[in-house]
Amino acid sequence: MVSSQPLSILASMIKFFLPMRSKSKNLLVLLALSALLASAPEAFAEDPFSDFFGGLFGGSSHSSEHRAAPTSRMRRINPRQDNRAVQKKPTEGMSPEDQAAATTPKTYFVAVLGDAMGDTLADGLKKVLTDKPEIGVLKLSKVDTGLTRTDAYDWVKSSKEITLGQQKVDVAVIFLGAGDRQTFIGNDPDEPLSAHWRELYAAKVNALTATFREKKVPVIWVGLPIMKNENFSSYAAKLNEIIKQRATAEGAVFVDLWDALSDEKGQYNAFGPDIKGQIVKIRATDGIYLTPAGGVIVAHFVAGEIRKLYDANHPNAPLTGAALQSPTTDKTSNLAPSASPETQPAAPTQGPVEFRSPVQPQTSSAPTLPERPVVGPIQSLTSPPDPPGAELAKKSTDPIPPGADEAAKALARHVFVQGGDQPIRKDRADDYSWKP
Repeated sequence: MVSSQPLSILASMIKFFLPMRSKSKNLLVLLALSALLASAPEAFAEDPFSDFFGGLFGGSSHSSEHRAAPTSRMRRINPRQDNRAVQKKPTEGMSPEDQAAATTPKTYFVAVLGDAMGDTLADGLKKVLTDKPEIGVLKLSKVDTGLTRTDAYDWVKSSKEITLGQQKVDVAVIFLGAGDRQTFIGNDPDEPLSAHWRELYAAKVNALTATFREKKVPVIWVGLPIMKNENFSSYAAKLNEIIKQRATAEGAVFVDLWDALSDEKGQYNAFGPDIKGQIVKIRATDGIYLTPAGGVIVAHFVAGEIRKLYDANHPNAPLTGAALQSPTTDKTSNLAPSASPETQPAAPTQGPVEFRSPVQPQTSSAPTLPERPVVGPIQSLTSPPDPPGAELAKKSTDPIPPGADEAAKALARHVFVQGGDQPIRKDRADDYSWKP
């Protein structure tokens, strides 16, 4: 059945073509069109000419009832397990010590206070104390702080907040003083290391140590190491005297690093052996602070005191690390009766481990940068060239000296691979010498 709308369109078309010539021919064409429309309504709806004529003579040429209903697009849903990424266990790939440290709950906490020195020490203690997984290291250090400038950070006030806080603290480790060569904040500032300045600094050490002692928290003070600059070394040595005297008077333990980080001649050395015997760079370029490898070496000295305090409070703790390989656990000890205490030889006393570097000071054969003048030749770029027409600047055509490329490679290998230092030149970026 043909709708009334197409018939009305055909009637309008007949009226349009009747006045023209060959009316009979046009009439036959219109009748043929009507027959086609009646027999194939879907094709009529898809014919672009029907839309064109429908726009001319009113309305759409086909109704919405002939439009095909839109079909929904099917979306493939993958199983949930196919989309899940394979997750590794947190302890996968770790050493047994690291796995124990990651899974064992922390029950004994060591708070590290200090400046950038303490910052590096805290990172080193986290690596060294893996044999005691129940010991947690609290990194409370603040870079660019000390005991002189209380306007930047007041460690005495902060220590009271630490002891009164909810976080448990069993041992306090203090490592600071590298930036304390300055006056105290006050109305009448004194020069560093003057008599009155020493009294003020000693009072700060007393107050900081007493804060933890009142809460029965043991304190470990770490002394400053030797410095590259002689003036800095002299200052650090005098500051260590104040800290050691006042801290030990308050019952704290003082860890001396001076000889441990010096060479066999007692001089500054930027390199030293790590725990595996490998020579590594332990001091920063400024000759004051520590590298991460140096922080690990210092942590070994401090960790010995921490283990003593921990073992004193946990006498029944299981043996870990090197203690499991002690001679008393040898299988052959059960084959013979044990000797009486009177017949047993006295155990030799073991002194502190000393790190001695076999690296000698830099010799003259080490590659260095070529000597150049501070200021090169002055060439005016605004005056006319002399003679007229001459070039102000041009690419050098001088041949490269033989061996220059090898010398540059040797210098790069010495600095970036071997970690060697270069002689400091005055007023250069790496000149850390003290300016009076």
